Amino acid sequence: MRILTRYVFREFCVPLAYCLTGFLSIYVLFELFGSFSRLMAAKPGFGKTVSYFAGYLAPYFEWIAPACLMLATLYTMWSFCRHSELIAMRASGIGFFAIVKPLLVAAALMAGFVAWVNEYYVPRRAQWAKQFRAAHFDEEKMEKADGIVYHNAPANRTWKVGLVVTEDAHVLEDVKVSVRKGDKPLMTVNAPRVEYLDGQWCFDHPVVFYYDEKGEERPSSTPELEKLTLRTFPGFDERPDDFLLQNREWAFCSVSDRLRYLKTHASLSPETRRDYQYDIYAQIVAPLACIIITLFAIPAGIATGRQSVFKGIVGALGMFFAFYGLTIVCMVLAKRGLCPPLLAAVFSDVVFFGIGCWLFWRQR
Repeated sequence: MRILTRYVFREFCVPLAYCLTGFLSIYVLFELFGSFSRLMAAKPGFGKTVSYFAGYLAPYFEWIAPACLMLATLYTMWSFCRHSELIAMRASGIGFFAIVKPLLVAAALMAGFVAWVNEYYVPRRAQWAKQFRAAHFDEEKMEKADGIVYHNAPANRTWKVGLVVTEDAHVLEDVKVSVRKGDKPLMTVNAPRVEYLDGQWCFDHPVVFYYDEKGEERPSSTPELEKLTLRTFPGFDERPDDFLLQNREWAFCSVSDRLRYLKTHASLSPETRRDYQYDIYAQIVAPLACIIITLFAIPAGIATGRQSVFKGIVGALGMFFAFYGLTIVCMVLAKRGLCPPLLAAVFSDVVFFGIGCWLFWRQR
């Protein structure tokens, strides 16, 4: 059985690699048509160029991967049926699920990789790639994340950042933090430089002002702390990503970033909060498309070998476009407030997962 599993997995991975290479090459070529002259003029270097195209392609990978899995599955199952290998496997007493299990495992692994790309790679590199392109591939001309104003609504704390020094926002300059209690000021901290170390913000030569209940300045109750040139404030629980989110496009945010954004922005309108909630749920379930599409592509691939290539391919493409068509319809309903965000996000996945399971069961 291990030999058969390795054989099926190898036969599936070859067309999958071809499909991934082909689709990614098409995206790269289309981008090169519009930016080749600027790349030649800027000459950013091989490493920067590869990083740019990787960041440029990353947001599209959640759609490229399911399409490649569908085409690779169609070809693999067609090949097995065309050469009567599937009949030989079944005649040897091997169950249908055991035969196609490598395909489903590969789809699950691809779904995990898509989730990793969306959660960890896209938030960092996609935004950088867009800024790199806007700067005509000259990193020195890229816009700096400066003039950030971040308000932590639950803590009633406002940060004004003059300049974000490092790409990960762990070093800030010209920082002013205002803490309020209701409408009255409670404390203000000014520092020329702030660094995020071991989960805490370290203020370099901070100047702290305290205020009483009337809003008038009062002396510090801990004057020994005011003499420190390097000081931490444990109550300041903001993270570097909070400041990066101020200049990052919503489409490039991870699920954790989006959840934290909703938590720290309690003043969002109900309509905006509903839209953001749908985006969060949709991003969570997006990788499942890899498994769902593979599930109904397996019976379609068998149909190409047993009946006709045209019928199998048209059936698979019809299911593919119907799946994403229903997803778009549900998104529009959720954005207009006609459907709960969670239901809209999972509806197409549940429907087509059921259809895929039914088609899969029929092949038994």
